[in-house]
Amino acid sequence: MDPRIQVIVADITTLALDAIVNAANTTLMGGGGVDGAIHRKAGPRLADYCEKIGGCETGDAKITPGFDLPARHVIHTVGPFWTGGDRREEELLASCYKRSLHVAMDNGVRTLAFPAISTGAYRFPGGRAAEIAVKTVSDVLAKREEIDLVQFCCFSEAAGELVAARLKALDDAHG
Repeated sequence: MDPRIQVIVADITTLALDAIVNAANTTLMGGGGVDGAIHRKAGPRLADYCEKIGGCETGDAKITPGFDLPARHVIHTVGPFWTGGDRREEELLASCYKRSLHVAMDNGVRTLAFPAISTGAYRFPGGRAAEIAVKTVSDVLAKREEIDLVQFCCFSEAAGELVAARLKALDDAHG
């Protein structure tokens, strides 16, 4: 397993990394779940900044300062709504992870944490989402050296075990 990848169970808004990734909506103006928590903890300057940069397309990512968060930056990515899998949801979710990592590298971010993008209100099946996240991040890190640490920040032990199992399966497959 790539030592640069970790699975943790924590509140992503408490992490003092170069960046945390926000599972945002297309407006970037805050919402429920992780998005709302990040906006609340970052303070009103985050919404002001997001309003100026405009929205973000599904599958893309944009970076902002972290403001009142311990993380220096927030990388906002917009995951797909799960509607059964026939509307490019898997491709769009993989793009969220890939674009977030590329935005990170383009901005000198060496340590970052991802939440489970699209698995809450957007209803993406957790196991499949974990598989896509782990494979995409592993593929990017295998080709690039700029990132020192990627944490999959899970909200529960069960979610953490799901991601850890996908990491182990990927490791075993490349054994």
